[in-house]
Amino acid sequence: MKKKGIKDNHALQAYFNTRLLKILQKHGKKMIGWDEILQPELPKDVVIHSWRGTAALAEAAKKGYDGILSNGYYIDLIQPASQHYVSDPLPADTTLTPEEAKHVLGGEATMWAEWVTPETIDSRIWPRTAAIAERLWSPRSVNDVPDMYRRLAMISLQLEELGLTHRRNQEMMLRRLVRNDDIGPLRTLVSVIEPVKEYRRYQMRPQTMLSPLTSVIDATPPDSDTARRFSWMVREFLNDGPRYQLYRAELSQMLADWQTSAASLGPMIDRSPALKEIKPLAQNLSQLGATGQEAIAYLKLGMPPPREWRETNLAKMDEASKPYGALEFVVIGAVKQLVNAAADTGRK
Repeated sequence: MKKKGIKDNHALQAYFNTRLLKILQKHGKKMIGWDEILQPELPKDVVIHSWRGTAALAEAAKKGYDGILSNGYYIDLIQPASQHYVSDPLPADTTLTPEEAKHVLGGEATMWAEWVTPETIDSRIWPRTAAIAERLWSPRSVNDVPDMYRRLAMISLQLEELGLTHRRNQEMMLRRLVRNDDIGPLRTLVSVIEPVKEYRRYQMRPQTMLSPLTSVIDATPPDSDTARRFSWMVREFLNDGPRYQLYRAELSQMLADWQTSAASLGPMIDRSPALKEIKPLAQNLSQLGATGQEAIAYLKLGMPPPREWRETNLAKMDEASKPYGALEFVVIGAVKQLVNAAADTGRK
């Protein structure tokens, strides 16, 4: 640095990148680097790969650099497909001119592999990456999330036909956890929970590189189809008031199944040390089922519950929302809607 008159580490990185660029160009390659390489001395034919977001990407574009967005498409953070689908490299509120916007080349789904094995990696990549692909090749106006999920379900089946294991390996992992073929109760629980998002797994469930990735969290998909359908049916059911007939039977059956499955899970958990960490989740699944059925019964009768019923059950919902084994329920909000609707019966 002293010999070259390089003033600081940022300038040193720019010097290194400039030297590296010449080597890459010699071999007909295009140089791409993360946000940090964007320094005043950086040549304009280097592509900026932005993990910081659309604002950083726009800043690079305004300076004349081509760019690729990864922020919003980190599939290892276990976000639902809907969140990836509404992320756009050129958002509606972009301040870029049409000429500057040409520098935004697109985006990339990014997968870091600390929490995957050969038997789980497909479930952490697919089918959510198909939604990202559509986002990147579609106009911004193509943003119907329910329709995306409808089509994504079909794509998921087609991906399995191609040999991907994002669906079939889950059954194998659940059998291993319960130590037999009776996986119905555990499957029911897994269908309404998701792994915690972003970097919370590191904080809640410390592991090393030698830890086996064979726990319930590893067998749980990042995006719950069952929870999404349950939430949709609750909205339709409540919108059908004061009759409250639409999807009432389906919701009641699902809530009853939660209770039945929770009761069956107790002995399974006692037999399998690998399931010990989800015992509170099983207990809360039963509570969610019971509370939801009570709420539907009050709505069906048009009769308000006791005044303390709302507070008591909302407190139970808050308790049930706590994660265990780095897993959390994604139906809490919908059950709370049932509780609040029942508590408001006849009081409006």
